[in-house]
Amino acid sequence: MISLYVLRIFFILICTATGYSLGGRNPYFLAGISFGISAIIVIFEMFGRKVSLKGLSSVVFGVILGLILAKIFSEALKLFAIPANINHMARTFVTFIFVYLGVTLGLKGRSEFNLVIPYVKFKKQEIKEEEVVIDTSSIIDGRIIDIVKTGFLEARFIVPRFVLNELHALADSTDHMKRQKGKRGIEILHSLKKEPNIEVEIFDEEMPGVRSVDEKLVRLAQDLDAAILTTDYNLNRIAQLQGTKVLNINDLVNALKPTFIAGERFSIKLIKEGKEQNQAIGYLEDGTMVVVENAKRYIGKVVNIEVTSVLQSPSGRIVFTKMV
Repeated sequence: MISLYVLRIFFILICTATGYSLGGRNPYFLAGISFGISAIIVIFEMFGRKVSLKGLSSVVFGVILGLILAKIFSEALKLFAIPANINHMARTFVTFIFVYLGVTLGLKGRSEFNLVIPYVKFKKQEIKEEEVVIDTSSIIDGRIIDIVKTGFLEARFIVPRFVLNELHALADSTDHMKRQKGKRGIEILHSLKKEPNIEVEIFDEEMPGVRSVDEKLVRLAQDLDAAILTTDYNLNRIAQLQGTKVLNINDLVNALKPTFIAGERFSIKLIKEGKEQNQAIGYLEDGTMVVVENAKRYIGKVVNIEVTSVLQSPSGRIVFTKMV
């Protein structure tokens, strides 16, 4: 697939060459004008990706409404004996005023616009589709599918080409574990593309001058004004330090885990020894680690315990308890 950068350069060169060929006696002048106009069009296209389709439709409708009202007002001016030069200036001035009012009313939203056209309604333009850049770790993790199916996350997912390359490299690896991760990630992407609540787009542009994949993800998210979906702790910290919004699946899981208070009692099966002397460890169904003091001799058994404290660590929640 041709890179957008190459396509833009090719468009500018073609426009410049066309201007040069049509320039007649002064080809360089028309070539310069063609170059400037094509460059402005490319710049407008680059920044136009951040404009929502709903916002653009409201602007277009506002311009049309303004032109119609300006035309009506201009026809009304013909009823008065106004000199031609003043009439022309007044019509031009009124056209700009009504177009401006039409655009602003269109962008303000439903309530204000209904005052002008009662039966035409627009949704508020502040509500826009969120763009989310997903990294390799969140794709391989697989829980993104379950989150999307619940309907809590409706967004436009951006999959960078360098992330796809990373998945392909894993899938072609000679290491069995890496190969399985790569294949799993590719299957997850295929499943995501079939989900109706989201849109998956492959982003082909490279990040020039950036080598690290994490830095590329942060740069891309900043350029697109998007969030990063990840399970990588280091990427999470790097992105937050640079002011980029991060959606960490692990943080979501930890937030949904049950809350324990001191004195609460429940039963658990002890699995293995703890780090400290006489400690035993068990796990809840959601994976929460439970540390039981003075319970080493009960490993392999189900015991009744009482919560003493809860520690929230970067790797998850740890519940400290004692034997009842």
